[in-house]
Amino acid sequence: MDDVLLRSLTPSVLGILVRRGADFAAAEDAVQDALVEAVRVWPADQPRDPKGWLVTVAWRRFLDATRADTARRRREDRLDEEPAPGPAPAVDDTLQLYFLCAHPSLTPSSAVALTLRAVGGLTTRQIAQAYLVPEATMAQRISRAKRTVSGVRFDQPGDVATVLRVLYLVFNEGYSGDVDLAAEAIRLTRQLAAAIDHPEVAGLLALMLLHHARRAARTAPDGSLVPLAEQDRRRWDTELIAEGVEILQAALARDRLREFQAQAAIAALHADAPTAEETDWVQIVEWYDELARLTDSPVVRLNRAVAVGQADGPRAGLAALAALDDSLPRHAAVAAYLHERDGDLATAARLYAEAAHKAPNLAERDHLTRQAARLNARRSR
Repeated sequence: MDDVLLRSLTPSVLGILVRRGADFAAAEDAVQDALVEAVRVWPADQPRDPKGWLVTVAWRRFLDATRADTARRRREDRLDEEPAPGPAPAVDDTLQLYFLCAHPSLTPSSAVALTLRAVGGLTTRQIAQAYLVPEATMAQRISRAKRTVSGVRFDQPGDVATVLRVLYLVFNEGYSGDVDLAAEAIRLTRQLAAAIDHPEVAGLLALMLLHHARRAARTAPDGSLVPLAEQDRRRWDTELIAEGVEILQAALARDRLREFQAQAAIAALHADAPTAEETDWVQIVEWYDELARLTDSPVVRLNRAVAVGQADGPRAGLAALAALDDSLPRHAAVAAYLHERDGDLATAARLYAEAAHKAPNLAERDHLTRQAARLNARRSR
């Protein structure tokens, strides 16, 4: 069974059902039923036209559900419109679905959560981690969003800001999480940048390209994480960096600074440094100050504490960190790093171990565990 194939076909199949008149929640349920049937049937007999097969089965599932729902019996006249078996149109509906999920009837946070779950393919747990909320809370939010849009006609696309937020979270999950969605997020953001002239769309595309340029250097051959300061910069993709910087400069020249442009400026400063020691940390702190002003995000302030620790010394970084809630994800890891730089190896080792226990994925957990073991080994000498 080709899970990648199923994942790639899902948005198009969902889009076809929505265009044929299915409300989004019912269409999503029907597509999920078709995917389950594909998992059962395809290993023994995969169809020549997988997309057409999924469309046909999903549409049948939708019609079956419609007939069973007395409140939707008016939809029964669509029974004769069941698509005939055969090749389905090769249309990429994914970006359109992102806009449709950002429906005006939903709050931005609910629209993002629904899109990540229904179109982006992320699990409820992954979305909850991105939002820094419990999984149960996110499950309720997604359920409420589905109920809100149930029966709503998707003829009023949402705003660009919500779609950008979704693309950003999809990219982050693909870049650092368990599911590889980064390339898909870049592809969709390129489509959006080509369709509309918007400096923050350009800022997000630049940010993605600059981060993606470093991807090959982020892991060692054994799969372990390599911190930014230790990465082999010869493995960075200089063409992606040059493209990202050019896009960012054009966006900043329009003097409409927003969050993604500021983040891209920070990434560009890292990419511009020939070595970790030559990084312009003073300017990075200034950009984090701008970013904190724009977002008031605790995660931004956490990253700013690291930059302050580099620019003004670990004591200054720890002072900035002290103003933040210590329950914030990765707070313990930042504290461990700053304490190590300050020479307090015992506290740093304890905090690395604590951070490993809270790590959101296996690669990060292994990295933090090794950091704790390294410091404990140094202390025992």
